[in-house]
Amino acid sequence: MIYAEITGWGRCLPPAVLSNRDIETIMRTSDDWIFSRSGIRERRISHVSAAELGVVAGARALAAAGVAAGDLDLILYATSSPDELVPNNASIVQNRLGAVHAGALDVNAACSGFLYAFNMASDMIRVGSVRTILLIGSERLSSLMNWERRESAVLFGDGAGAFVLQASADECGYFAGKLGCVPNTRELLAIPDFGLDAIAQYRPLDISIDFSGPEIFKHAVKGMGDACEAVLAQGGVQLHELDLIVPHQANLRIVEAVARRLGTGMDRVVLTLEKYANTSTSSIPIALCEALEGGRVRSGMTILFTAFGAGLTWAASLLRWGRRLDPLGTADIELPPCEQTGLELVRAAIARRARQQTSV
Repeated sequence: MIYAEITGWGRCLPPAVLSNRDIETIMRTSDDWIFSRSGIRERRISHVSAAELGVVAGARALAAAGVAAGDLDLILYATSSPDELVPNNASIVQNRLGAVHAGALDVNAACSGFLYAFNMASDMIRVGSVRTILLIGSERLSSLMNWERRESAVLFGDGAGAFVLQASADECGYFAGKLGCVPNTRELLAIPDFGLDAIAQYRPLDISIDFSGPEIFKHAVKGMGDACEAVLAQGGVQLHELDLIVPHQANLRIVEAVARRLGTGMDRVVLTLEKYANTSTSSIPIALCEALEGGRVRSGMTILFTAFGAGLTWAASLLRWGRRLDPLGTADIELPPCEQTGLELVRAAIARRARQQTSV
């Protein structure tokens, strides 16, 4: 029997911080308003591309696993904020890391994309078609924000996270998963002008996120709750046997509601929302990195991942953690220096947007 074990992990968070207090200076809102509705205090704003964040996170995951880039069979790159559409962003990572034997594929299921890719990667390893996969979730969502829309702009942040999955004879790794999408709900969470449709019609691009908070909350709780219950039943796991829950970090209220539905306390839930906000596809690997660094993961633990995103997609995965708790090595790679604060980067983005709208 072949198993798909997580043998390496890494993350990359840009250094520039944008706090709720900073946001108070550019829109009508407050730290209390944002935190009470989301659980977010601050987020990171990137000065480099999403692919650059992904390269660093991927290199760190490879070093932690003790795997050379040349030994990779496949790179899966999940994102909601691609730097390019053609060619794909996974090929950027392939070239930068020197993964000369690896296939390269982008996955877009919005915030659920990392789990979609994780389930796919695990199944590919388990059936024997590949042996070693680098899985990356990377986002630069700040580049898509309309900072006049507080209902969406305050919720998101930038960052990347990565896993290395390898074929293993040990009985560990992914063993149950469920993917889905709520029908007829695409308009509830969307970036309508972010694609070729607008370009083909020569429409001016006015990129921002359409966001229907109450409806998203309702579907998110139901979608993640249904997915969690399905994989627990599929995996034959009782709730008391579950050691750790690593949810997509969308909103504290959503995470708390899902925990209540499952009938579990928040003590088993990993949270990073307060520091990093919603980093979409990268939120689960970033949160797992934090849990490992904080000593919350032990060998043999049963861990539940769950996510929800635009589409409206949803997903859950069950895995049993293997033996490795500490990285085998570290990567000698860093982002280029950032000379601006998070607020300065956002003010510059607001100014660029105003110039673009004036020139149309």
